[in-house]
Order: sequence, then structure tokens, then C-alpha cells
Amino acid sequence: MKVKNILISQPQPDNDKSPYADLIKQYNLNICFRKFIKIESIGAREFRKHRIKIPDYTAIIFTSKNAIDHFFSLCEELRVEISDQMKYFCPSEAIALYLQKYVQFRKRKIFFGKHNFNDLMDVIKKHKNEKFLYPCAENHKKDIPQLLKQNKIQFTPAPIYRSVPEDLTDLDINAYDMLVFFSPFGIQALCLNFPDYKQGDVVFATFGKATLKAAEKEGFKVQIKAPSQNAPSMVMAMQEYFENQGK
Repeated sequence: MKVKNILISQPQPDNDKSPYADLIKQYNLNICFRKFIKIESIGAREFRKHRIKIPDYTAIIFTSKNAIDHFFSLCEELRVEISDQMKYFCPSEAIALYLQKYVQFRKRKIFFGKHNFNDLMDVIKKHKNEKFLYPCAENHKKDIPQLLKQNKIQFTPAPIYRSVPEDLTDLDINAYDMLVFFSPFGIQALCLNFPDYKQGDVVFATFGKATLKAAEKEGFKVQIKAPSQNAPSMVMAMQEYFENQGK
């Protein structure tokens, strides 16, 4: 089956510089964007059940802008003031700079890696005496906590938000020849909104091992699996698929 209409389970890009622009032009595709999941704060009442006292910590690890927004919103709800001496650790400069929305940017208290958490780990190890708080999703990935434990870092995971499915029932899900997923929650959203959905000849693309596993668990066949050695991004994986189809 020739793929023409594609649904990307992410928000519409903010500008015209979508990474999918070249694909659209090269293969004459119709690509639609739609968020399949939304992020919700767990709220102060639920957070208190974890018995985590934020002022007891001397450093915070932020791995996303979502974590930053929900953390400071929670602090406001809890009426917790963050010490000026608090240190912040982020995997990238972009996330570190986003902190300026809430705190004054000073090099002596904001640290960041070059690209990923492994880079940041080298920085964290230089501050082993800090007591770290790790604001995260309710169903967060285990790789970061495992890495921190391996390096004997004193830390506490703090679940402050969760992913929940969006209402997608207005979508004509059968109008698409390809569905692209980036999270297990996207697969969950598909199944909850369209319990009778049949894949048929529709091409499924997934990013990440957890997303692939979730799709296969629901009985879907995944034709495009990213990242791979040849295609580290979803766009590159889709490009590879279309090139192979054209042979």
C-alpha cells in the first residue's frame, strides 16, 4: 500500500521549520500532527503522600522543561520557598536556560551537560555531597535512577506529574496510512479512544524500545523502528522506509 496520509502523535510544530518538511515535499505526503497525550500535575494533596520535604534538599535534577514548570507550580501550591543556595543540574543548556523563567541564572548554581544525561553525570559526580531531588513523571524511566545509584549519588525521585491520554474521538483514525508514535502512552491513547481499531495495512512507526514494546503488546505490527544505527531520528527512519519502498 502506498503511504499518503500520515498522523504524527505530537503537537503541530511552532514554525515552518518542521523536520518533516523535506519528507512532505520529496514524497508528496499529507502529514497531520495531533497530541495523543497531555501532562497533568499530581497536585499538592497527592504529592504530600510521598512525604518529601523539598527544603531538605540542596540540589535538583531537571531533565525536561515539563519537570521545571510542574515543580515550581507545585512549590507555589505547597507554599514552599526555594533557597537561593539551591543548585540545579540539567542535561542540556537549553533546559538550563529555561530555568531563567523561575530563578536567576548564575553559573555557580546551575550546571548542565553537553547533550544528554551521561554528560551531566560527570558533572553530578563532582558534587557527590549534595542531597539531590529528582522531579519526574509518575511512570518515569528507570535508566536515570539506575545511573545515579550506580554512581552512589544520594537522591530521591519525586513524582510530580503524569501522562494521560487526550480525547481523540473527533479524529477519523481510519483516514491515515501511517501512524507515528513516540511514547507508550500514545499507544495507550489509541487503544482507549478507538477500542475497535484494526491496523490492517496501516504502517506503524515507533520511537524507543518502550514504545515498540507497547505497540507489539497490543498486537500491532511495527514496520518502522527508531532509533537505529542507520537512522537515529524518526525522520531518518521514515526516509529509509520510503527509499526501500521505492526500490
